[in-house]
Amino acid sequence: MTVLGEHRSVGAAPSVQEGPAGSPRSTASPASHADVRTGALGGAWHPARGAGERRFARIGALGLESGTVLEDVTMAYESWGTLDPDGGNAVLVLHALTGDSHVRGRADDSHPSPGWWEEIVGPGRPIDTDRFHVIAPNVLGGCQGSTGPSSPGPEGAPYGSRFPTITTRDQVVAERSLREQLGIERWALVIGGSMGGMRAIEWAVSFPDEVARLGVIASSARATADQIAWNSTQIASIRLDPEFRDGDYYDQGAGPRRGLGLARRIAHTTYRTGAELEERFGNTAQGGEDPFDGRGRHQVTSYLDHHGVKLARRFDANSYIALAETMSTHDVGRDRGGVAAALQRVSARTLVVAIDSDRLFPPDLVQEVATHIPRAEWHLASSPIGHDAFLLAHPGLEKWIAALLDD
Repeated sequence: MTVLGEHRSVGAAPSVQEGPAGSPRSTASPASHADVRTGALGGAWHPARGAGERRFARIGALGLESGTVLEDVTMAYESWGTLDPDGGNAVLVLHALTGDSHVRGRADDSHPSPGWWEEIVGPGRPIDTDRFHVIAPNVLGGCQGSTGPSSPGPEGAPYGSRFPTITTRDQVVAERSLREQLGIERWALVIGGSMGGMRAIEWAVSFPDEVARLGVIASSARATADQIAWNSTQIASIRLDPEFRDGDYYDQGAGPRRGLGLARRIAHTTYRTGAELEERFGNTAQGGEDPFDGRGRHQVTSYLDHHGVKLARRFDANSYIALAETMSTHDVGRDRGGVAAALQRVSARTLVVAIDSDRLFPPDLVQEVATHIPRAEWHLASSPIGHDAFLLAHPGLEKWIAALLDD
């Protein structure tokens, strides 16, 4: 076991290096996005905020599992490092539910949050950008540059309620189209945690010959009833907000920020542990507030409020629903003879890491991945934090990822 949560300071992120020759640049952003007012999209990204380090690839029409065709799909991504002449050093990093392509870099007007995995990805880091060419896409259905509910549909207005249901497999097919457009034939590594780990597993099952190594951190091959229950509660909190307007709120002000904030409060509780919350906050009142007067808050309430407001400022409620539903329908064994049979397809050298205090992706669920993937390497890491610990650097994870890439 290794203790998670050791956090080290990170220096300023280096500037983004060129990707493969001919790769789409940020100037390829869909022009129709610019017709949508900044305020109307709330936390969703659009060109008026600046492309920042994003690049864009228009991958065309995408056939979905549902039978629907999503027209003129754009995938936003960021990249670091240089692709080798033989193309053998490409790494795909996949983000979690409310993450995005900004793995490295500062927060600014273009990027609402700083890099979410800077301690793992970068020069001299376990995924060393001096050695590897790293691609991090914004997921299909997201709200930070890739096609999602806040993107303009065929008529020019945001999709809103008209955005089709998507699955993990649809998202991976979109990422595969991005790979093809970038001229990358095979990934040296596909890695992700939480929702990103779900896509990483789907990649290795759907296209085993295109994934040399696989990293799965605090994730699973299928959704559980518990996960679906938490997701459904979060989705309901958004839909019950009067400002949701059945998903067509983009021209109606700020949108369902209260509902989205509530969804985040619920989710964040599942991302941490009761023991950690107790140690940090106990039943202490927030400074200057009195919970006995019916208006004052406890410290833990203020903490959850902060995370709810923070997410509502940088994320789109429709994307939250679309991605939560995608996670709830995730099952690599669907139409493949079950989870065990599907995972037997994986030929990648595989690293699987679980967190002992994770109540959203408990160790037994994560271990199912390692049990059925041939020759998978399994590690159980210890942390008081819970699920969110997958975002934090620690010696074990650094060592395991580095070893995976060095072999």
